[in-house]
Amino acid sequence: MGSVLRSASRRKKRKRIGPPQVIRREDYQEQGVNGRLELIRALIPLGLIAVYEELEAEVEQLAGQRYSRKPEGAKYYRHGSNHGSVKLAGQRIPVSVTRVRCPEGEVPLSSYRRLHKGEDHDEGLFRRLLYGISCRDYEAAAEAVPGAIGLSGSTVSRQFIEASQGKLREFQERDFSGQDIVAIFVDGKSFAKDQMVLALGIQMDGQKVMLGFVQTETENTRVLVNFFRSLLDRGLDVSRGTLVVIDGAKGLRSAVKKAFSKRALVQRCQWHKRENVISHLAKSEQAHWRRRLQKAYERPTYKEAKEELLKLHAELEELNQSAARSLAEGLEETLTLHRLGVFANLGRSFKTTNCIESVNSMAERKCGKVDYWKNSAQKHRWFASALLDIEPRLRKVMGYRQLYKLRDALMTDLGIKSEELISKRAA
Repeated sequence: MGSVLRSASRRKKRKRIGPPQVIRREDYQEQGVNGRLELIRALIPLGLIAVYEELEAEVEQLAGQRYSRKPEGAKYYRHGSNHGSVKLAGQRIPVSVTRVRCPEGEVPLSSYRRLHKGEDHDEGLFRRLLYGISCRDYEAAAEAVPGAIGLSGSTVSRQFIEASQGKLREFQERDFSGQDIVAIFVDGKSFAKDQMVLALGIQMDGQKVMLGFVQTETENTRVLVNFFRSLLDRGLDVSRGTLVVIDGAKGLRSAVKKAFSKRALVQRCQWHKRENVISHLAKSEQAHWRRRLQKAYERPTYKEAKEELLKLHAELEELNQSAARSLAEGLEETLTLHRLGVFANLGRSFKTTNCIESVNSMAERKCGKVDYWKNSAQKHRWFASALLDIEPRLRKVMGYRQLYKLRDALMTDLGIKSEELISKRAA
């Protein structure tokens, strides 16, 4: 049995992509211009030159130059070499490591220890898998280095798990202290039988920042209240008023009210409201009513928009009472921007949840490549990794130069006085 295991172990170690190309500095200098340029393009051979020079420098510091006469009382001496490996370009390359000994035993090389370990995770490998290369196809898809080892599906999978765990920790430990968040979009994304409810913050300079997410079967109030409070514990400041844009789920609306108290106003998505209303109507009538509802919501002032919507509500009472009840439910919160007087400036960005649905769509392009979700940890790792990858490429919200008007309107409507904020900061 032992011989079988040793044989399997030897076979695994022999799996390499051709022999490694190892050259010394003097060999590189002897190359012609074309040969040196080719090595520069490959980079890995040059990296190996530096690796061997780093290892040899430490050996010489300890045991002197090769074949040199040792001074009297010298403690360290060379003692052959061992097979080892270093990590370059996300792939493990075999190298020969000179051994150093002393009377007390083997002396480990600190430079080899660092080169062997490499970085905590390989960013190139992480991104390739995040963007859709499967673990079993990684060896063929990666820019393989001759002599590289450690490209098996299981090894690649293990490295991705370690990297994505680091991304998840980074995401969950974010501190929002000092960030001036004026609006928050909240929406859910499906993961198999569960939902990830994501919160996306809008800063006063228009930048979008991922605040966090929570896994829940439905958008229920208790889970979401705890989620919002966890954001507050991590430094999220709503003391100057915040606009929360949601799709209209009752559990989500209740959670906002309980968690943020009198420091937030809700803007319900006008698109969701419109689609909910027309879903009660016959298909032949839906296009007509969609246009009319859209036109009513586009009225520039609160008074004009509400009057038009109430007229439509009266007509729906005669045509379809279910549609009329759907329009009346939460109607006032679909007009929050109108009531604050900022619809003309910021309506395009904040009247719907398109902002966060776009983020969920981009995350789906990455997470949707996973065929089978094994457990909750896998869902959290993938979603956090996707969000952190997406965030730097998000554009500023449209109309961001007018966000100061939204902040002023929120403070006025919520009765927040500047003196209160000054005294709070002083305390």
